[in-house]
Formats: sequence, structure tokens, C-alpha cells
Amino acid sequence: MTSVALTGITKVYGRGPNAVLALDQVSLDVRPGEFVCLVGASGCGKSTLLNLMAGLDRPSGGSVAVEGDSTPGLMFQEPALFPWLTVEANVELPLKLAGVARAERKARVAELLGTVHLGEFGDRQPHELSGGMRQRAALARTLALDTRVLLMDEPFGALDAMTRDILHDELERIWSERQLTVVFVTHNVREAARLSDRIVLLSSRPGRVISETRVDIPRPRRIDSPEVAAVAAKVTEELRKEVGRHGQ
Repeated sequence: MTSVALTGITKVYGRGPNAVLALDQVSLDVRPGEFVCLVGASGCGKSTLLNLMAGLDRPSGGSVAVEGDSTPGLMFQEPALFPWLTVEANVELPLKLAGVARAERKARVAELLGTVHLGEFGDRQPHELSGGMRQRAALARTLALDTRVLLMDEPFGALDAMTRDILHDELERIWSERQLTVVFVTHNVREAARLSDRIVLLSSRPGRVISETRVDIPRPRRIDSPEVAAVAAKVTEELRKEVGRHGQ
């Protein structure tokens, strides 16, 4: 059984002599409840692959299947909260658009804000929150429609190391409690080793799956632990070889 199934995914941008092959025959199965990180050099197609999973774009070839044909939740590096709405209203918006009754919306928003430890900040504007708190609010909004699959495109990339470490703990807790399936794009190999069950390394353009590394370190993990560092070093060496090969 799979939550996300990619079969022979190819993505070409443009036509004729100016066409760019971004992804080439990428196949990947993500099991229910699995946390998978995608890593690779800039331009290898990680974000393109995530957009295809989210249904924001269509592959040139191959197929994408998501658990139950549901719409996955998607988070970007920027929280993209509406600045004129309160935190509560931002989280409530997808429920409102889905036609959920007002009383149910209010109860659901309160639950979600509690889940991301923002229960006391629902009446604040986004500019009154720290960067980490804004990402928590964005995560609550993403979870509002009970998605089972969460797609994350470098959601912590713009945050300082301490805030990122705290949000790693929060994300791991929510992933475990809600039994989510997560596909997480990152440039940070140490972050991938800290969070994931499996690290998928993509080649330089065109993106292909060149290795998969199981991360069997017991949870909870620390990003500065020797075990995490050892996994990160192994994947980093593979990435270095790939970048060197591409450069030649």
C-alpha cells in the first residue's frame, strides 16, 4: 500500500531545441505514515517533483497517484499568510472555502492552533509573530482540511538554527500524533537525517533517483547527535560525487 506513487515521471519545460528536461523517469513509492526527504543539488527537480505530487503541475510523462485521490497539504519556505487577517482567520480560511459550518470551523481552528502551540495567538496579525510562529500558523492552516499527505518545500530554510531545531521537534510530534505521510524537500542533509525515515537523493538535472538511504536511528533524535551526523556524512559524500560528476 502506498500514499504517494510516482511512476516513470518525466517533466519537460519548453519545446524544440530550447526544451529542458527537468525530470527523467522518476519512480518513487511513499508508504502511509512514512517521512521521506528529497535532497539534491540546486536545480535537480526537487520542487518540481513536489509540485507534481500536489497537482500544481502535470508531468510530461508517467503518472502520479496520491492516497484516496485526496488533495495533499502543501507548505512552502514562506508561510504566505494573508497579512490583513488574524492568525485565527488565516487558519479558518480553507475551512470557510470548503463550506464548513461556522461553529465547526471555530472548534476546528481552536484545536489546530492548540496543536501547533499558538492557542493564545489567534487574534494576532502575522506581522506580530516571529518567523517560527508564522510557520506554525501556516502548518495549522495546511492541516485544516484533514489531509493525510503533507508536502513540504524547505519550510524551515529561512529560519535560524535554534528555531529550526524547535520546529523539527514540533513537526515530528504532529507527524506522529496524526499519522501523516510527509514528503519533505531540503538542501540541508543534516536536517534530512534528523527528520526522515528515508532520504531520496536526486541527480543533477535531469533529476533521477540515484540512491535511497534508510534512516534507522531511534526517535526522538537530535540534529547534533553522532548518529545523525554519520548518516548525513554518507549522503553528503554521495551528493558531492554527483555534483562533481555533473560538473565534469
